[in-house]
Order: sequence, then C-alpha cells, then structure tokens
Amino acid sequence: MLDLQHQSDAKRHLAEWKVGALFMEAGTGKTKVAVDIVNASPCDFVLWVGPLQTIRQEHVTAEVAKQGGFKMPAMYVGVESISGSDRIYHEALDALEQHTCPFVVVDESLKIKNAEAKRTRRLLEIGKRVEYKLILNGTPLSRNLLDLWSQMEFLSPLILNMSLAQFKNTFCEWTRVTKTNGWRTYTKEFITGYENVDYLYSLIRHYVYKADLKLNITQHYRDYRYCIDEESYIEYQRIKEKFLDDEMLEWRNNNIFLEMTQKMQHTYCCTPDKVREVRRILAEDDVDPKRTIIFCKFIDSRELCQRLFPDCLVLSYQKDSLGLNLQEYNATIYFDKVWDYALRTQSTRRTFRTGQERDCLYFDLTGNVGLERLIDRNIGKKVTMSEYFKKATKEQLQKDL
Repeated sequence: MLDLQHQSDAKRHLAEWKVGALFMEAGTGKTKVAVDIVNASPCDFVLWVGPLQTIRQEHVTAEVAKQGGFKMPAMYVGVESISGSDRIYHEALDALEQHTCPFVVVDESLKIKNAEAKRTRRLLEIGKRVEYKLILNGTPLSRNLLDLWSQMEFLSPLILNMSLAQFKNTFCEWTRVTKTNGWRTYTKEFITGYENVDYLYSLIRHYVYKADLKLNITQHYRDYRYCIDEESYIEYQRIKEKFLDDEMLEWRNNNIFLEMTQKMQHTYCCTPDKVREVRRILAEDDVDPKRTIIFCKFIDSRELCQRLFPDCLVLSYQKDSLGLNLQEYNATIYFDKVWDYALRTQSTRRTFRTGQERDCLYFDLTGNVGLERLIDRNIGKKVTMSEYFKKATKEQLQKDL
C-alpha cells in the first residue's frame, strides 16, 4: 500500500512555492509526489535530470508512467551527461528556451554539491532559466551541510541569500592544515563541525519536505564468514607490504590508498569459499533465488555470479544502487563489500520500500582478512575511506589491514 499520508503531506507543504525539495527516503513515493506537483503547475514542459543509469534503462520513465505520467511533454537527461556532453547540455538549454513555462526536476540532488564542479555549474545555469524547480533525494538531509548550499542555490539564490564563502563562515567550523613536501608547501581545509544549524533550517524549512520510511515489515541482517584461498592471500599481503613501504606512505595520498585497497580486495573477490557461502544462503528456507539480488563491486565477481547464479539478479553498486524500484525482490547478498556508506544504505532501499510486502533479508559475506573488518567497522561508524586514512598511522594501517 502506498504511503499516501507522506505524499499528501509533501504536496500540501510545497503547494505555495514554485520551488521545493523532497528529501524523502527511498521507497516513500517521491516520484509520485513529483509527478503530481508538476501536473498541478501551469508549466508546459518538464526537464527531468537524474542518474544516467536510471534514465538509460528507462527505470524513471517507467516509474513516472506508473504514477499517471506527465500531462505535458517531458525530456529525460542523465546528470552525468550534463557535465560530460556539451551537445546534450545545449540541447537541454534549447528545450527550455522553446517553452513558455518549463519545469525542471533534479533527481538524486546530492549530485549537486561541489560548487566548483562542471556538473554543478551547469545545473545552476539551468536553474537560472526556469521558475519552477524541484529537487529529489533519497536521504532526508546530507551529513555534509555544505552540500545544501548548491542545492538551495539551484532552487533560488534568495533562499539563503549568501555566497558560498558566507555560507561556510556562517555554518561551518574549519581546520586548516599546512604541510611541506620537499620544496612544495600546500594548505588543506577540513570541516570539523557545524554551527548555527537551527538558523540554517529556519532559512530552508519552507522549501523542504522530509520523510522517513515506515513499513510494517522487518529488515533482517545476517553475516556469513568465508576464508580466502592461499594464492589470493599471498597476493593480498604482497600489495599490502608494497604500499606500507615508507616511500609510498610519504605521499599520504587518498587516491593511492583507494587504489591499494581496491587491488587488495580484488585479489580475493572470486575466492571459492565465497561461492560456497552463496550456495548456502540460496539453500535457506526463506530465500528464493528468483527474489534475490547479488551486489558486486568488481567486473570479475559480477561475471562469476551471473554465470553461477542465473536465477538471481546481479547488480553493481555504482550503477544500480540508486533509483531502481525492485520491490518484487526481498533478499540481498553483498558479495563484495563497499566503503561508501551512502551506496550501501541506498542498496538496501531497492527492496525495502513502499509496496514491499515481505520481510527484507540482507546477507553480508565477510572474509578472514583485516580489510574486510576495517570496511565493516567504518561503515558502522559512517566513516569514509579518506576520513580513516587521514587519521591512521603506519602502525594502525599495518594492524588494521
């Protein structure tokens, strides 16, 4: 049963404004709300900007059609295409210019965050050309309040009425660290906290509707342990020792650390005991392979699971954790772990969403190496890879990995 209360509350909350934000958790029916708000407007055209994967595979158009569709012409554009293709960007601008009263909807609006990014600059330019705008997000509010500046600026500069620099000075606490590496000196800034948050919310509250997902079903989490094979373990240790060499660590580079952990994880992504654990899971009484999703991080592991478990739906975190409505499935196996807390959370909402009638089952596969435990610990604390690496000493890295 659709959460009609959330939907009617959201429409009523945003009825007085030409711009608005639906920060509704995945599965609460925000697409339905967006369709109704657009159709209730005097607009004659809709530009829908969202994750390319959901548009390319027509997930969004199918969902919009299921909610009754738009009463005016609509154009669907991938947010990645806005920054990556001059042609597509100018086609979107031309389409807006050709209509008297266009409406722009930006789905997964956390894509509008880094104010210096080409994607954000172009979306802000699109925003300047229309009066009616709506942003959608599956997270009630970002953990990083700095993301809110670009999103509110897209809706209207009058909401905050301050530059990015003024926003930082008003709401963010900063720490500046200056380091010298040989002849080069550089300074980095880190957000260490926030202040005046009540004032910030008072500025945006008229334009934002928030909703948490509440369903009469339960989410069950189960952990399955596996052992990596000897050959993979030897390669894992070789990569670890190479990275922990003093010369490599002098760089203290997040990209190097990410590359190193990716290579380490890739060494055992297809280890045989992992496959045996999946077979055990699929043999459980409450698991139906035809209602089971397997999330993979690497091409190798994805191809392996597609070949060995053809009845399951095998997906990729980066491509498929956002925007898909998969309520016909209720079991999810995490074949590979992922550092990104947001991706992990979003992946659970492919099944745990409005319309789901079965309890949702989530199975974690955890290998017997330090990296697996480290990822679990950081996900539990909502700590990103870069945040962990900034604070870790060489001794801590040696112990954790």
